[in-house]
Amino acid sequence: MPQVTWKGVITFGLVSVPVQLYAATEEHSGPALHQVHAKDGSRIRLKRFCEAEEKEVPYSEIAKGYESPDGRQVVLDDEDLAELPLPSKKVVDVLAFVPAESIDPLMFSKAYYVATADKAPAKPYVLLRDALRESGQIAVTKVTMRTRESLAVLRVHEDTLVLQTCLWPDEVRSAQGMAPDEKVTVRPQELKMARSLMDTLSEDFDLSALHDEYQLALQEVIDAKLAGVEAPHLEEQAAGGEAEVIDLMAVLRSSVKAAKGEHGRGAKGGRAAAGSEADAEATDAGASTGDGAAKRTGKAAAGRSGAATKKTAKAPTPTKKSAAKKSAARKAS
Repeated sequence: MPQVTWKGVITFGLVSVPVQLYAATEEHSGPALHQVHAKDGSRIRLKRFCEAEEKEVPYSEIAKGYESPDGRQVVLDDEDLAELPLPSKKVVDVLAFVPAESIDPLMFSKAYYVATADKAPAKPYVLLRDALRESGQIAVTKVTMRTRESLAVLRVHEDTLVLQTCLWPDEVRSAQGMAPDEKVTVRPQELKMARSLMDTLSEDFDLSALHDEYQLALQEVIDAKLAGVEAPHLEEQAAGGEAEVIDLMAVLRSSVKAAKGEHGRGAKGGRAAAGSEADAEATDAGASTGDGAAKRTGKAAAGRSGAATKKTAKAPTPTKKSAAKKSAARKAS
């Protein structure tokens, strides 16, 4: 069981839920690396050095400092920071309930599992959890953890409440000027082929099967160096020159074919996708050759259809021939 990160109370209206938070995620950085002198491999260590006394000081004597614009210095110790007059210090105060999609995921930061506090009743916890689940909403809150107040949301994950800290709205940078400013027209057949590629790539996708390949590659390099052999490396990519003009439909078709090969589609699924691809190619061909070519193709198809119909009408069936012979025989007698 992970360590308790925070203890406090969730409040919405007059309802209080004593809770404690546990970190819901952990990041793997792979083999631990440290700084060394490249010349001889000796360790590089950072020391806390006092400029005034010209000596190293222990961590227990380290405090926080602030320098004002006019050069004055203020020293803040742990006690000053612990006694900040913040109402959200030990309370997760629910400010509002909003639709889940109203919060941009760009704002989400670290997630914490919310558990009931020791010997706390479970009913208020279950009440809040089930109310959020039924409504499809999330709760917007504020919480102070360590020395910082954060915006946060309460949401449901499986049967557990999750507190997810968020960036403040003014901490999210504007995206203005990031999107292409040139006017681009995407043709329907290109969009259709892109959707086909999306469906193919999504087939049998398992998010839990993904892993960090950087860690594995780094460990391979370390093992090779320990063994005194050449470290594995990727082949060098050709240097990119000027941007090339590409045939988007050709690239999309090739991507769909490659994705189908990787996913090993069945015969039925393959025929359906091939039909979709053929439709897109035909549409693309019609758009490229113009209306005249499309009309000529239509007339030719209609002519072939008419000829086939006439040929079918001329050929009498065996049944009709037999009936005609019998009628002639009766007249002769």
